[in-house]
Amino acid sequence: MADSNEMTINLVVLGRTQTGKSAAGNSLLGSSDFESHCSPSSVTTCCSLGRSCRILGIIRRNGCELALRVQVLDTPSYPHSGLSKEQVRDTVRSALAHHFREEGLHLALLVLRADLPLCPDESDHAIQFIQELLGPTWKDFTAVLLTHADKAEEAGFSEEAYLHSASSTLLSLLTSVQNKYIFLDNQKSIIKEERDTVLRKLLNFIRQNNYQALPLLKHSKE
Repeated sequence: MADSNEMTINLVVLGRTQTGKSAAGNSLLGSSDFESHCSPSSVTTCCSLGRSCRILGIIRRNGCELALRVQVLDTPSYPHSGLSKEQVRDTVRSALAHHFREEGLHLALLVLRADLPLCPDESDHAIQFIQELLGPTWKDFTAVLLTHADKAEEAGFSEEAYLHSASSTLLSLLTSVQNKYIFLDNQKSIIKEERDTVLRKLLNFIRQNNYQALPLLKHSKE
């Protein structure tokens, strides 16, 4: 927390190529900090940190309104079309320690496409990756971000119907992270009201950890 009237939350987006990690990061920041476009290969090759402006009207604590700042670490996809899994892991681990060493990480956002089924192997690899980055308490500090929600909606699925029809692999993953998930349409510019709703949901997840962040020092030394 920068001062008594301001709160900063630290987030990292993780996921496969073309899931919309960078676009999701831009939506959370309300900016276009991260390069994001359709490509036959992985677009992001290194980690980069984006910071939002002061956001008002989102959070109150002890009867007082706080200004919110959001920091998002964008990361290369895992697996990556041009980097080994070890290179991605080491790059992300180093960036987490560099950017969030002092304040810690509030949430890792595992980005999945709502319009594509989640296969067991993909889920297993993602979980292993997050475990290696965050350690044994990863479930408390991980949420799932389901992007391309507009395509699921166009197919006639409400959020409830989507989850009712979801694979056991996805449902098991959501259960493991205490059902911390958010649907996001990041195919078009997110409007302020939608962004505020997403940020309030993220803050509710962070509140479940009593606003505590995950220390990263010990993981950076592994």
